[in-house]
Amino acid sequence: MDLKLALKVSDKDNVATIFADGIVDGTEVEIRDKRGDSEKVSVIGDVPFGHKIAVRDIHKGELIMKYGEEIGIATTEIKKGEYVHIHNLDSMRGRGDWKE
Repeated sequence: MDLKLALKVSDKDNVATIFADGIVDGTEVEIRDKRGDSEKVSVIGDVPFGHKIAVRDIHKGELIMKYGEEIGIATTEIKKGEYVHIHNLDSMRGRGDWKE
């Protein structure tokens, strides 16, 4: 069985980036951080290479953190291992209507 990897860069991150092809619902991936710590998670949904999964449950309205930066807000409840993308994330980047 091939090892399927995801990377969590910052301790602030609540998502990890998938670095494998063929990730479908139920695939087990190993999430690694920069210290080399790892955790195995079962993926919810089909996830393309380079896309994100939740590393823990994320509540509606909670900030989505990737690479230690705020990238968006959860528009629904997101379960650990679930695919995180435009169907459950409202992006904060490239928008002129967000105020700090």
